Amino acid sequence: MAEIKIVTEVAGRVCAVPASIGSSVNDGDDIVLVEAMKMEIPVPSSGAGKVKEILVNVDDVVAEGQVVAILDA
Repeated sequence: MAEIKIVTEVAGRVCAVPASIGSSVNDGDDIVLVEAMKMEIPVPSSGAGKVKEILVNVDDVVAEGQVVAILDA
């Protein structure tokens, strides 16, 4: 199976993780929400697949370009 790495485009604090390991997601589904500049910014899936790993937790600080989850496509 191919892996899809989900990357955040903004730096900030993880405020929610609506996806869970083992769940199926579609292209565009929210995987993580990042709070930046008092706004919640979704980090969407860039493809369809099953969530293999979630690499962040609520309240973690993430950098722009950081991998936050991995999907099996």
